[in-house]
Order: sequence, then C-alpha cells, then structure tokens
Amino acid sequence: MAHFAELDENNIVTRVVVVADEHEADGENWCADFFGGGNWKQTSYNANIRYNYAGVEFTYDPVADAFYAPQPFPSWSLDSNYKWQAPTPYPSDGSRYTWDEAQINWVAV
Repeated sequence: MAHFAELDENNIVTRVVVVADEHEADGENWCADFFGGGNWKQTSYNANIRYNYAGVEFTYDPVADAFYAPQPFPSWSLDSNYKWQAPTPYPSDGSRYTWDEAQINWVAV
C-alpha cells in the first residue's frame, strides 16, 4: 500500500490516504482524479522519502521536499532531518521528563 498526503494552499497536510500499490507509480495524479482535485504528495510510512511520514497539520517544504510536524514549542528548532529539537537535549538518566517552555528546560515528572 502507498500513502499520499493532500496539501492545502499553504502546503499544510489536510489528510493522508492509503492507495493500492497498483496506483503508486502515478499516485499523486490518481489521488487528484479520484478525490476530485487537490495537491497530493506521496509520503512513506517508514520515512524512506520526504524525511517524515506526513500527518494532518504537518507542513510540506517543497524546496527541501520534506514533511515536518507542527512546532511543539516556540523555542524548539528544526534540525537537518526535519525533526524538532529542544534547545537542551532530553536527559539520559532514565527518568521521565516533560518540557517546560517558561523555563526552557526539561522538568522531571
């Protein structure tokens, strides 16, 4: 099965659909025909193409040919693999933490 993401006019994903393998080669056009229009891009469940599997509200960057998730916090930045990174790495001591944007730091839970 192949997966395709529909994009709005701002390159935001509005839905992701599964298409039979027989339509994968021309899937973007097939989706536009089947669903009555739209701008479609293939996405890969195992992230083999376009860096990340697209989800609703993800952004598609046409220059980088990449999907990425909505920014989780204002202080986080997008890395070269189009994944959001906190300003400080997640602690590796085995405890559980949550991000505190006001403190710009991880807080134990």
